[in-house]
Amino acid sequence: MLPTLGKLRAKSIARRQIREVLDRIAARGAGVMANRTLALARKVFNFGMQNDIVTANPCAGMARPAAEQQRDRVLSEDEVRSVWSALDSEPAWVSGAIRLYLLTAQRKDEILGMRWDEVDLASGWWTIPSERAKNGLAHRVWLNAPAQRLLKELRLRSGGSPFVFPSPRGDQPIATLQKPLKRIVGATTVEFRIHDLRRTAASHMTSVGISRLTVSKILNHAEKGVTSVYDRHSYDAEKRDALEAWGRRLVEIVTSEVPDEAHAAG
Repeated sequence: MLPTLGKLRAKSIARRQIREVLDRIAARGAGVMANRTLALARKVFNFGMQNDIVTANPCAGMARPAAEQQRDRVLSEDEVRSVWSALDSEPAWVSGAIRLYLLTAQRKDEILGMRWDEVDLASGWWTIPSERAKNGLAHRVWLNAPAQRLLKELRLRSGGSPFVFPSPRGDQPIATLQKPLKRIVGATTVEFRIHDLRRTAASHMTSVGISRLTVSKILNHAEKGVTSVYDRHSYDAEKRDALEAWGRRLVEIVTSEVPDEAHAAG
């Protein structure tokens, strides 16, 4: 958007100009990126209208440039084992982040932006603040035994950074795992995207008897209705038990060993 429209006044940008940008993105085979660009442009102009910068949103009613098919990729136990093993050859921040995806089933940005002041290893809870949660609602995530062991190891390597996964280029968290993922896919021949790990964890949880309602609470899916505001913290016990059970099962999958007893509930 910036090379084409960045120097224009917002109120002078026409619907046709935005459509031309989106069509160019889609034409290079990046249909999903074109859809995301449209969504972002729509939000920018909505902001402009709310703050009396523009009087109309040229993106209003504009159809997505490309069709999207919802992914349903779930890694098999053998694939999970293969990916987990390949992580032994990766830097600690790479292996730690990807293993936390599987252990906690949280979102990419929530994990990569994880801060030490959000983590209470004494109680066993990780609290994602509302400003970092995708749906704007604070979320408590139980750290099962293997997740706690992993975080304790990462803490020793943190070098005083406030971030669990600090960027080597500055005092910010890392932003992407694109290059490490390419290496892992190449080493294992297991084709997957990072969000597939969240879906994989959720699917395997239900396969071991964890209810879909509890899995939804773990995933911090948005809920409707007034009562949803009041009962968001009433499922802590269920989330804790479910994530402990999943942690034990994941350890069995990747090691075929009986895991240590879960740490005491916080």
